[in-house]
Amino acid sequence: MSPEVQAFASGFPVMLLHAGISLLLLVVASGAYALLSPHREVQRIREDNPAAAVSLASIILGLALPLGATLAAAASPMDIALWGVAISALALLLFSLIDFALVGLPERMREGDVPAAVVLAAAKLGVSIILAAALAV
Repeated sequence: MSPEVQAFASGFPVMLLHAGISLLLLVVASGAYALLSPHREVQRIREDNPAAAVSLASIILGLALPLGATLAAAASPMDIALWGVAISALALLLFSLIDFALVGLPERMREGDVPAAVVLAAAKLGVSIILAAALAV
């Protein structure tokens, strides 16, 4: 068997484990946000509110960015889990602070104001990019 095939055979299960841990964390953190968010994005999406869709999409992407950086920086499954939980909790806290700081925009988003949702999304994604970069050091 060639070294490339051997490397793939040993590395592929590890990659699946690492990706699985990160995907599970993404689902759990996104679900926690959806359950605890005062904005009730899932309900508003069902009511055809495009601003809620922008908001929830930014949360999912905003959680995925630092989780992806965790994958790149971590050395083991436990490392991924510990950093993933910590960075997800920090991201969710910062998302709440953004909603608090940008007074009026969350309410406008709930009313279907897409430009307000885009500004909130940009702020949350900006924070996520910074968190992801902080993991790289």
